[in-house]
Amino acid sequence: MATLADRVYDNGLTVLDTEANRVDICSAEPTTYTAATSTNTLGNATSISISAPTDGDTSGRKVTLSAISGASVTGTGTATHFAITDTSNSRLLATGSLSASQSVTSGNTFSLTAVDIEIPDPA
Repeated sequence: MATLADRVYDNGLTVLDTEANRVDICSAEPTTYTAATSTNTLGNATSISISAPTDGDTSGRKVTLSAISGASVTGTGTATHFAITDTSNSRLLATGSLSASQSVTSGNTFSLTAVDIEIPDPA
């Protein structure tokens, strides 16, 4: 069985901690920076906090995007995914499904509960 030292995981996850500066709620899972921040976005928050890497819940390592409240909804539709980006370098860093889809209307606000992003140990 292959194993990886925590340092290997941490170097990958540290990018989220040090470079991520925006989270968007999206109408579909984006695969590019433009899709995350323009094509599929329904709203975003730029005051985000992501923890330093720690032990994962079951294995591996994780970082946690802190809960967000009062973020701006900029489009009308159904939010199904989130995207974390680095706007300074125009990079899509992570995506995931929301725990439940949510209809949103432009001009309102949205909230997200804390989200863990975990890299599990290899099997």
